[in-house]
Amino acid sequence: MDMTDTRFLAGDAQAAGALEVIGIRKDFESFSALRDVHLRVNPGEMLCFLGPSGCGKTTLLRIIAGLETQTAGQILQNGKDVSWLPPDQRDYGIVFQSYALFPNLTIADNIAYGLVNGKVRKAEIKTRVEELLKLVGLPTSGAKYPSQLSGGQQQRVALARALATRPGLLLLDEPLSALDALERIRLRGEIRRLQRQVGITTIMVTHDQEEALSMADRIVVMNHGVIEQVGTPMDIYERPATPFVADFVGKVNVLQGYALGGNLFRVGDMDLQCDACDSGFEPGEAVNLYLRPEDRMVENLAHDTPNRLRVLVTKVEFLGGLCIAEVTADALHGQSMGLHFSLNQLHDLDIREGNRIDIALRANRIRAFCSRTAKA
Repeated sequence: MDMTDTRFLAGDAQAAGALEVIGIRKDFESFSALRDVHLRVNPGEMLCFLGPSGCGKTTLLRIIAGLETQTAGQILQNGKDVSWLPPDQRDYGIVFQSYALFPNLTIADNIAYGLVNGKVRKAEIKTRVEELLKLVGLPTSGAKYPSQLSGGQQQRVALARALATRPGLLLLDEPLSALDALERIRLRGEIRRLQRQVGITTIMVTHDQEEALSMADRIVVMNHGVIEQVGTPMDIYERPATPFVADFVGKVNVLQGYALGGNLFRVGDMDLQCDACDSGFEPGEAVNLYLRPEDRMVENLAHDTPNRLRVLVTKVEFLGGLCIAEVTADALHGQSMGLHFSLNQLHDLDIREGNRIDIALRANRIRAFCSRTAKA
């Protein structure tokens, strides 16, 4: 598709769409679903609301859409206060988990629905629908009905319908959760490609961390009605700001210990160097040390490599090209870790149940949090 087509599809989406959430609170009688939420969405970015069920992410999306009324706070879109406007007076398109296509309308008529209601000229509607069908990879499906398409194809139609009126903001409410695993992986790449091509500001709600990590420019991690951290996928994964984020996003090992002062921490009989940890812990303060399964070294270790220890392999879980070995060490007083190894490393290093191997924990990847808040 050439640049002329992209501009036609995007409309003013690249210039519009910046959203600001200011002090949003939502109470359901005595229960607070959202508590003083502040957030800015940048023009053209894809932002993911990520969190467990009941964390408030869908409620926040519905408030942005005007489908739910906030108890307090403001919603500004492109500088305009839309806090109390009904949904049809807000500038967005939305795609639901259930697709919400009209079964008695053709695919072309489903896509054209908002344009027809907006009294757009028939010739322009026809051109727009053809462009959108081409954009979502269904150029010959306009005359079909939703029941004749697969779930993934129906979701593409729902996306095309949401884009038809050239909204400044696209809202996606767990759009992939009803699909099978392989279709989800394929379609998430398609959605991301389309979002970048069109340049539309997009907010997606998901509980699937893999979706968020692979699709988002930034992730908003939510828990119990508050935002725990906002950052790029790499920031969220490598530099979690709270124990909840470290626990929720990706796999993680947690070792219990206490601070020795500076960047040293005692775990069992071992002193661990933690270059990435805040040095503000008081000596003797109880901490939990978090490290990812891949945050270890196993090859070309020197005798003075920091955080080196000998471990016993107690279990190996074969997952194909990537395997998980559960290990423990006397020095750690029985605390175990799950470590990632490639299949080649499994063979080359003879990593199998009952064997002992030397590893080193990466000092620049360990994160420390006070143990009294280590579990959400």
